[in-house]
Formats: sequence, structure tokens, C-alpha cells
Amino acid sequence: MSTETLPEAPHEESSIDLAVGGMTCAGCAAGIQRGLAVLPGVGSAAVNIATRRATVLPDGTLDRDELEDAMRAAITGLGYEVLTRAVGDRTSDGDAPRPDSREDEAEAQARNDERRIADFRRRFLVAATLTVPVALISMIPALRFPGWEWVAAVLATPVVWWAALPFHRSALKGARHGTTTMDTLVSLGSAVAWLWSVALLTTGAEGHVYFETGAVIVSLILLGKWLEVRSTARAGDAIRALGARQSPTVTLEDGTVIERADLGVGMRFLVRPGEAIATDGTVVEGAAAVDASLVTGEPVPVAAAPGVEVVGGTIATDGSLTVEATRVGEETMLAQIARMVDEAQAGKARIQRLADRVSAVFVPAVIALALVTAALWLAFTGDASAAVTAAVAVLIISCPCAMGLATPLAIMVGTGRGAQMGILVRGAQALEDARSLQTVVLDKTGTVTEGRMEVTSSLVPGLEDDAAGTLLDAVASVEARSEHPVARAIAASRDARIPLKGFRSTPGQGVTATVQRAGAEGSHADVTIGSRRLFDTLPDELAAWATAREERGETVVFAGRAAPLGGGLLGAGDASSTLTRTALAAEAAIAVRDRLKDTAPAAVEALHGLGVDVVLLTGDNRRAAEAVGAALGIDRVIAEVLPGDKEAVIRELQEGGRRVAMVGDGVNDAPALAASDLGIAIGTGADVAREASDLTIVAGDPRAAADAIALSRRTYATIRGNLFWAFAYNVLMIPLAAFGVLDPMLAAAAMGASSLFVVGNSLRLRGFRRG
Repeated sequence: MSTETLPEAPHEESSIDLAVGGMTCAGCAAGIQRGLAVLPGVGSAAVNIATRRATVLPDGTLDRDELEDAMRAAITGLGYEVLTRAVGDRTSDGDAPRPDSREDEAEAQARNDERRIADFRRRFLVAATLTVPVALISMIPALRFPGWEWVAAVLATPVVWWAALPFHRSALKGARHGTTTMDTLVSLGSAVAWLWSVALLTTGAEGHVYFETGAVIVSLILLGKWLEVRSTARAGDAIRALGARQSPTVTLEDGTVIERADLGVGMRFLVRPGEAIATDGTVVEGAAAVDASLVTGEPVPVAAAPGVEVVGGTIATDGSLTVEATRVGEETMLAQIARMVDEAQAGKARIQRLADRVSAVFVPAVIALALVTAALWLAFTGDASAAVTAAVAVLIISCPCAMGLATPLAIMVGTGRGAQMGILVRGAQALEDARSLQTVVLDKTGTVTEGRMEVTSSLVPGLEDDAAGTLLDAVASVEARSEHPVARAIAASRDARIPLKGFRSTPGQGVTATVQRAGAEGSHADVTIGSRRLFDTLPDELAAWATAREERGETVVFAGRAAPLGGGLLGAGDASSTLTRTALAAEAAIAVRDRLKDTAPAAVEALHGLGVDVVLLTGDNRRAAEAVGAALGIDRVIAEVLPGDKEAVIRELQEGGRRVAMVGDGVNDAPALAASDLGIAIGTGADVAREASDLTIVAGDPRAAADAIALSRRTYATIRGNLFWAFAYNVLMIPLAAFGVLDPMLAAAAMGASSLFVVGNSLRLRGFRRG
């Protein structure tokens, strides 16, 4: 382990999101995206087939309500359904707009999924019932009888034109708007086989009829779509579970029962044993063990007592609570988690761009290839029947459904699983950035330590007890003005408070203020508390005492007094002014310890298991930082870094050719989180740190940083596997179909199998566990 000391050193308009019903493949999403992109007032548009959401970023030239209306008109004009409630939609009693639009969307999507699953199941069962006899009499000569072709035609016709009706409708919608989808290929393949067969049958021409081909193609694809829709509907279960436990009603402190949507900030409500907490709040009465696994992923319940903050959706497993609401509606943690996951799933990773470009031209290219295949077969063999067979096989085998699902479905399942574990992915790009990390930088306070410091001991040599107590009271009074964890610990260690004025703070160095009668003779004095560098004289006794404690991993701060200088030792200028280097001797030393988190060693071990170097970054002195680093097995410690210099450390590591992740929780970590290749915020820290990060860990367990990286890598690997299969499948199968090696019925089975493989492979992410 190496140790080094570094020297001192316009808001964008929000997007409009609409849930879309009726999309069946990537081609549908591409068609809607093109339709939205050309609307006036649209800066950019994206449509995600897995989340079934259309997202538009306005360019600011059109009123938002007008733009949303135009989006709705464009989507419905293309033949799809908008499931998001319109602004101003009212409840059934007409009283007021409903605030829970996200829940309405989830319910609408769930109902839409149920309808599609039931419809595909019904159509498949009818198709399969009719197709089995068609296939038997067509493919087994011993079962044939005079006029069997007419029987096959009668049985196959409902399959091709009723059971396959959703594919024909979708193909016609696309044709009217100049777009093609997977349904276009299915519709063309089954219709061509049926029309060719009818032509032969009615004209009496020689040739093989393909009624069984059209019927089997439709039946197999309906089976595949039924299974696919059932599976993809499960992909969003993790996100839907975020709000599933919340009751629609809430019992207030006085016993009144109201709708949860009517709960406001400041209201007090009751939580009985086994009930879900209605919204985020603070416990004002009672005690209970709260199951927060839905939010944090931690299986062990946490104790809730007066003063403890609780999260809506968590469960009071025993005991009763009275909770005062602090956040409601879209401001709650569950709502924010759902919003972050939505944003991540709506985004597109770089790896998806190739699939998007290929999918955009894939179907027209396949239709052209099928026509060329038929023409070449006719030209070289003169066999029209063989030409039709090869062309239909090309159409059916080329379905781009697997390609379109490969990336968004894996992102949906991966981010949903992360949310269950308390890991929030801000965008799809973070999944790619995590795969090539080489170094993880850990902030110390609040990340690998508890962030709740306490004074362990102090030394005031050469002063009587009363005088020493007065000095320590003065130090605590000054530190009470600071928000730093060390300052809070020192302030909490003394009860007395002495009046003061002129408080000044320089981050990373110390604080000073003029304290009443804190001088040696009872006069006013400037009391300064901070690191060694602030003091010109450090008595040997204090230095030795401090060194011994720093080597045990404790943090030591020093205090001294001087005659008042008006603005205090730190000067009267602005916060960036240089220190007034008046001679100052340290008179006291205070040791503070921040206990390491129990899970910190396992977190470092897990990070090493991922093949990354671990760096500890801290403003602590070198000896204390080195002790913590040694206890955790960290590779490298960078100590005595001023808050403003953390970003520079990250950039220096990057300039050395490393891809760097930063894990932190404080306000002063935000620039470093933003500068890193992957910012990971501990969710218990400051909001600004979470805003600057790519990944957020809701719980304070640093092991989740390794879990986040591992999950990101697993998700990315799943995407690569999906895309490889989708591309390889088409590259291998299309030539076989074109050369007549692959029968259309086998092509239909293979096509369905490819989509199911992608769905199944993606759903494996639901089983991700901590390594």
C-alpha cells in the first residue's frame, strides 16, 4: 500500500413522457420515434420498446400542453394507444385531477399486458387446433384423401386471416405511414403462402400447395408472441413492486381515514403492525422494527423510534408508529427511485446504436432480399413453387424482434433488479462505463466509516482543570457553528456554550471565532481549531500524544488562543482569502474516532475481486488515513486533500490512463463524482452528491458499490450476449433460407426461439445476488 500527501492546492426544459400501448417490436418503436421527431417543437425523440414509453425533449418553441397534444395525435394516428392520462383528466366524480399518474400508467400497462396475453393465447389455441389436422394431412401421404387440399384450405383460412389478424393490421398501419415492422414480415410470409396455394387450387395448375406452411407459421409465431409477452411483462415486476405494498388509504392520528393521495406534508398518520408506511416521514411516537428491504435491499429490519426518518412503502413488522409526513407524492423516495429507474430504462447505451441503425433498414432490406431470392430461383430453376418457398422462408426467418429487444430488455431487468437491491442506475450509459473500470476511489467519512464521530480523549497540558475546562468549552462553542462531522462530535462532547462572534471557516483547514472571556486572564480571545498546519508552535507533548492516536486511526484536531484580530485568525476577507499567519501555539488536542463500517472490509475485498484497484481519498492526516487503509487492505491512500482538490485527484488518476469510479456521500464529493468515469453516491449523504452521480446506493452499505459495478457488468454482458445471438442468428439463417435449405415452418420456429432466448437470457438478471 502506498501513501502520499498532496500539496494544498441554463436549466434544460424537462422531457415529456407518454406510455404507449400496442407496440409489438422494435420496428413499431422506430416508426413512432420517426413520427415524433418531425413534430414542431421537438428537440429530440426516443421510444423504448421494453418500457413502452415515448420520450420527447422539447426545443422550447411550442407550449408543453400543445406539444403533448401533438404527440398524442401522432401516436394514435400511427395506430397505437396512449396510456398516460392527459393533463387535466378528472376522476370519475369530476372533482379534481388525479395526482397518481404514474400509478395510473402502471395499471394501464398491466391491463394492456393482460389483454395482449389473453388475446395471443386465444388466437394461438384456435390456430393450433386448426393447424394440427392441416399439417397432418399435408405432410403424411397416407392420411390424404380425394379433395384433401380443399379441406386444408378451409382449415387454414381462419388461421391465416383471423388468428394472424393482429399482424395484418399492424402491417397495414405501417404501410399507410411508410413504415415496416416485424409484423410486416409475418403478414407477408403467411399471406403469400396462402395466396399461392389458393391460386394453384382454384386454377388447377400443377404445384405444391402451402396451406400447412401458412398455418404452421402463424401458430408458431403466435405461440412465441404469447410466451414473449408473458415474459416481458414480468420484466417490469421489480419496478411495479416499488409501490405495490402501499395502501390506497391512510389512518390519521385522530382516527380519520383518508385517501393516500390526500395526505399532505405535516399531517400525522398511524402505522399499525404489519402495515406499510404511507409516505416518507419522521417518527413522532412509538417504536417498531421496519422492513426496508424494498428500498435498500437489506434483509435485516431497522429500528424506528421517535426522531427516526422512515420511507414510504417500508413495512412496520411489529409495534405501532405515529409518523409525521415530510414528503408526499412525486417527492417521496419511492417516487424518486421509480423516476430514476424510468430514466435509466428510457436511455440508450452506445452499444444499442448499431442495433438501432440496423433495425431501421432491416425490414425493407429483407423484403427486397425475398424478392431477389424468388427472382433468382425462377431464373435458375424455373420452379415457381421452390421460389415461393425460399422467399417465404427469408421473410419469416428475418424477424428483427430479438435484435430490438436485446438491449432495452436487459437494461429494464438489470435496473429493476438494482432497484430491488437499493442500487439506482441514473442512465444506460453507466452500465457501459462500469465494465472497464480499473480504479475505485473511496471517500473515507460516511463511505467506509459510519460518519458519526465521537470524541475519544483530549489533552490540555499545563492548565488547571478549571482553565482546561473553559478552553474546551470555548472550543465546543466554536465547533457548534460548524456542520463538519468532527466539529459536531466535539460540540456534542461538551454541554456548556460561551457567547462568540466573528465565526469564520476555511474548508479543510479549520475554524476560528472571538469567544467571550476565553483568554487566559478572562479576556476575549480568538479561539482557533484545526489541523497542525494552522499552528506555528506545537508542544512536544501534544505532538507525541497526537501521533500515537493518529497511528491508531483516530483524527486529532488542535486548539489554541490568540488576542482578537477583529476578523479572527482566518482574516476578515471573503471565504477564499489567505490565512493571517499570526504566531499561534497549540494548547490542546482532541482525538476523534469515526468507527469503520462493519461491511467496509468486505466491500474492499469485493472490489478487489472485480479486478479493480482501491484508493482511499481523505482530508485526514497521513497517519490516520494510513491506519484506516491498512485496516481495510486498501491499495493506496491519498491523504490531507482539501475538499476543493478531490476533483483534481480524480483527473490526475485519469490522466495516468486509468478509468476511475468515485464513491462518496458529501457535498464536497460532488465535483469528484461528476469528474469521474463513474460516480457512485452513497444515498445516505447529500442530495447534491446523488445528483452528480451515475449510480446511487440507497443504503449506506459500501458493499453495494461492488454490487453496483458487478450488476452493471453482468447487465452489459447480457446485452452483448443478446446482440451476438440476434446478429448471428440472422447472419446464419438468412442464407440458409435463401438457398432453400430452411423450410418456412422451421424458420418460424427458429424465429420464435431467438426472441425467447433474448427474453430468457435477460430475465436471468432477476436472479443476480451479492457476490
